[in-house]
Amino acid sequence: MPRFDAIIIGTGQAGPSLARRLVAAGKKVAIIERDHFGGTCVNNGCTPTKALVASAYAAHLARRHADYGVTIGGAVGVDMKAVKARKDAIVAPSRNGVERSLKSLEGCTVYQGHGRFVSPHQVQVGETVLSAPQIFINVGGRPTVPDMPGLDEVSYLTNVSMMDLDELPRHLIVIGGSYIGLEFAQMYRRFGAQVTVVEMAPRLVPREDEDVSMGIADVLEAEGIALRLNAMCLAAKKHPDGVAVHLECQEGTPDVVGSHLLLAVGRRPNTDDLGLEQAGVAVDARRFIVVDDKLQTNVPGIFALGDCNGRGAFTHTSYNDFEIIAANLLDGEDRRVTDRLPAYALYTDPPLGRCGMTEAEVRKSGRPALIATMPMEDVSRAFERGETQGFMKILVDKETRQFLGASLFGLNGDEIVHTILDQMYGKVPSTVMARAMHIHPTVTEFLPVMLQELRDLE
Repeated sequence: MPRFDAIIIGTGQAGPSLARRLVAAGKKVAIIERDHFGGTCVNNGCTPTKALVASAYAAHLARRHADYGVTIGGAVGVDMKAVKARKDAIVAPSRNGVERSLKSLEGCTVYQGHGRFVSPHQVQVGETVLSAPQIFINVGGRPTVPDMPGLDEVSYLTNVSMMDLDELPRHLIVIGGSYIGLEFAQMYRRFGAQVTVVEMAPRLVPREDEDVSMGIADVLEAEGIALRLNAMCLAAKKHPDGVAVHLECQEGTPDVVGSHLLLAVGRRPNTDDLGLEQAGVAVDARRFIVVDDKLQTNVPGIFALGDCNGRGAFTHTSYNDFEIIAANLLDGEDRRVTDRLPAYALYTDPPLGRCGMTEAEVRKSGRPALIATMPMEDVSRAFERGETQGFMKILVDKETRQFLGASLFGLNGDEIVHTILDQMYGKVPSTVMARAMHIHPTVTEFLPVMLQELRDLE
């Protein structure tokens, strides 16, 4: 039985970095991968989707050439096979690089196959049983397929199988009006497809404030994307033109017919076939592995990182999980999951950058607060770029002047939000930024202006 100091199951965002730190600390490490190296982000998440978003943006900007005084002869076309080839060419070096670096890492042994616990400190891969006092579970997640009548009779896509699509759908129906669904909806509309988004909630991305949801809806509808909200009793069936999705909505026709169907209704952890019961590792009702504030499971020596622990669903939270584990086990620090602040982005165009609390959460807390907002059409950099959709919103504690949160839906919002996020981590009062001199012309220069115009959140 091969014995190691540590076993890592999965090569997503947290796993390879942890392997390198453990090896550098003199540990003998085994890392297990059953499929593609690099996990969701590299293979069918951040890297490929943002490559597709970039191609879609180029097509969209080309169609707006006249707005910028640019002349293009003939209609703007999109070669979907070339778009996919570009995406694949971006993904391959990242995936291959992760694999190559692990297989060449001295002190680390790579096992390819499906890892399953056979005891609290033993994991089987094929016919080989590995043992270690510390085991790190980094198995990620996969798309959720809802219990929707008719799905077993029709063809459908998920964010994973979309990565293999090299043709333009005539009409793409997207079930799910949240982050993944909206990114695909906008990119494929810009590629030239007819797109309908179906959402059961009364508004898009319901975890966001209502004004943010409405702003996103306005942008998508302006580009010709049909939104079907309050959709109930969904069912799918075959249709001569592809697939028909039945809706029971407050208004609109009862059926939407499309050529392709994309399911974007969430993700679930890859914990069903890990043998967790053999190790005694506890999971919650949704099969997420239960961890404490330092990412340890209920079994001493077993930790869970990344999407499978239910403590974050992003590449950056997964990487932060690695940082917490490494700091606590190797550096003698005391870092916790609850030390981090909520932060994420929606990569539509314009993007939404989010950190901290929403306005609804601040109101629910009952604390005295201040708010500042600014439409992007008042931001000179956005006006000069011809990209004035969206708005910025900042929330501040009235008594301490500490930042509570921000929603930056507009040009470069996904980058600008870090200006506020860093201030929040430093517990710097907003008065410091309010007095700062920022560079003109930028979007960020208007953050101090907004903070000088804070008003009561009534």
